[in-house]
Amino acid sequence: MDAKGKGLDRRRVAKLAVAAGSAAMLPAAALAQKRASGPIPGLLDGFVALPGTKAAQVDVGDGTKAWRAAHAADAGLFCGSCFKTFVLATYLREVEAGRLSLDEQLTIDDKVRSTGGAVFEHLTGTTQARIVLEAMIAHSDNTATDVAMGRVGADKVRAFIAEAGLAGARIPDNTRRFFSYLAGYPQGTDMGIEGIRAMVADKPGPGPMRQALNDVDTMACPAATFVGYYKRALAGAFFKKKETLTEFKRIQAMADAIALLVPTDTPAYMKGGSIDWNGFHCLAAAGQMIVRGLPVTFALTLNWRDSDGDAAAVGAAFKKAAADVLERVRAHIVKGAA
Repeated sequence: MDAKGKGLDRRRVAKLAVAAGSAAMLPAAALAQKRASGPIPGLLDGFVALPGTKAAQVDVGDGTKAWRAAHAADAGLFCGSCFKTFVLATYLREVEAGRLSLDEQLTIDDKVRSTGGAVFEHLTGTTQARIVLEAMIAHSDNTATDVAMGRVGADKVRAFIAEAGLAGARIPDNTRRFFSYLAGYPQGTDMGIEGIRAMVADKPGPGPMRQALNDVDTMACPAATFVGYYKRALAGAFFKKKETLTEFKRIQAMADAIALLVPTDTPAYMKGGSIDWNGFHCLAAAGQMIVRGLPVTFALTLNWRDSDGDAAAVGAAFKKAAADVLERVRAHIVKGAA
């Protein structure tokens, strides 16, 4: 989820690509956890040196030879659209159980339209549920996300999160209600398409703008939780049928963030997230890449404010640092296998 809103000038262009309280309010213990380094010296140093609040975990391999690098991995930072993987897994579980179908035609119109994403923001009609899920992951389309969440039910997604024991994972009812809350509407209010258009046009909402990372309506998940989830999901732990796991992997492999962060010609399954709202920013990525048959499961999250640095500059630094972490792990595995 990418959402934008620039504080005092009240610019609120929202394009969601994307724990309670602000990053500054997170318990000091959660931000000062002992860092695990693994066998690659300084693997996370470049990432941890970024401005703002960081959380990271990288798990390599399995069994007796597995190793981990981590920093503040239990901190509940804002994760943006990374949460959409939970929607995908829940939807596919419902398909597997026969309660939903990937071939079902789902309606796209102003009743469900959100902002952000390159697929359905300006289109009206129907399309297969399969295409909706692909748009949600491949392009982080928020309208697609809201259609999928409306069909499967946010409560069903939360039930999956609880059943799977995904500690600290928090999701909104949908992106439009999330934007409504940030724009100053009461909790649970859907400001509708006219409210969305007013927000995009920079018009004031009914109340003060709220922070994206808050106690009421947010998107947050610790790095450790994402890593544990992806390791289990990609091993088929949440699905009963091989075909369901194949579909989950197929759609997760479509994420556009893969080309930005994962080394070239390296198979990967992941989801990225971001936000720019009221002086607060987030970039995050979580998933798994496969190097010489070895799983490398990771989650890298950065939350920062305008006072920490220019959004574009910090964003570019995040991409470089995150890509460097994954490339160094790849090179280490290849060298060890040579």
